[in-house]
Amino acid sequence: MLRRLLLLAGLALAPLAPAMAQGTWPDRPIRLIVPFGPGGLSDGVARLGAEWLTKQLGQPVVVDNRPGGNGIIGMEAVARAAADGYTLLGASASHLVVLPLMQRISLDPQRDLAPIAITAASPLVLVVSQSLGPTNLAEFVAHVRAQPGQLDYASGGTGGLSHLGMAYLLQRLDLRMEHVPYRSGPLAMQDILGGRIHVYLGNAVEVLPALQGNSVRLLGVTGATRNAVLPDVPTIAEQGHPGFEVTTWNGLAAPAGVPDSVRDRIATTLRAACQDAEFRDRLIRLGTDPVCSTPAEMAASIQRLTPVMHDAIRLSGATVN
Repeated sequence: MLRRLLLLAGLALAPLAPAMAQGTWPDRPIRLIVPFGPGGLSDGVARLGAEWLTKQLGQPVVVDNRPGGNGIIGMEAVARAAADGYTLLGASASHLVVLPLMQRISLDPQRDLAPIAITAASPLVLVVSQSLGPTNLAEFVAHVRAQPGQLDYASGGTGGLSHLGMAYLLQRLDLRMEHVPYRSGPLAMQDILGGRIHVYLGNAVEVLPALQGNSVRLLGVTGATRNAVLPDVPTIAEQGHPGFEVTTWNGLAAPAGVPDSVRDRIATTLRAACQDAEFRDRLIRLGTDPVCSTPAEMAASIQRLTPVMHDAIRLSGATVN
């Protein structure tokens, strides 16, 4: 009889076990896999988030850089991990949106990963050398239109966001230019500064150092609103092209199936970060706009950006591998 009572009690309590386990989260260190090497924008945003979460959650959030395969190695490591909230991905729009459109990969980010929060958004900046001549977007359009196909623009690599964003912008402006890919955005900026090429669409963090030498002009940003670190640079949209927006972002994702309670707790903790003046200032100094979204808002951004990037890939002529 006693054995039967104990068995019934165990069955009654069994459904509570997962809830109790979730309630103790986190009770050990959390690993944050960043699918890039240290030092870049994605790594910088991830480390700021990890530092904040460590303080607020009471457990270390350890950044684990896993570069390689255009980010696939790090993404696969997270997708294969247990969906318990102890393995997170330092996610970006490049990984969750652009990569699966450009490359046949072994996972489906929208199926195998769960969005948690966009930490910061990064619009691109249209940069021209001082020697090119135009001082605003209208003058740039007139200058390029007068020489169709004769002017070049740099990118940080074929199929990268600087390439795809510029192809999309040229289509919207009804312009033709020739693409010159570089191995990275900083290398492209070096040649902009050296006068070997005159046009580049890149991240603010790549562009900011060039402003000190007064050798480039910033003609517009591709966000829906002005960039916090470049408040005097108008958006492309407000210069006569309403609705134009190409914004990348960095944030956090987890293996699919992670408990909603864990996702919501991480997102809520990050939302508090974007209310903190020091945290916001550190994101802005990276050239990004603080966001700290909800999981639903991140999922909606993925859905919204996917057709834009699909069109940009088609317009760029980049091939899918």
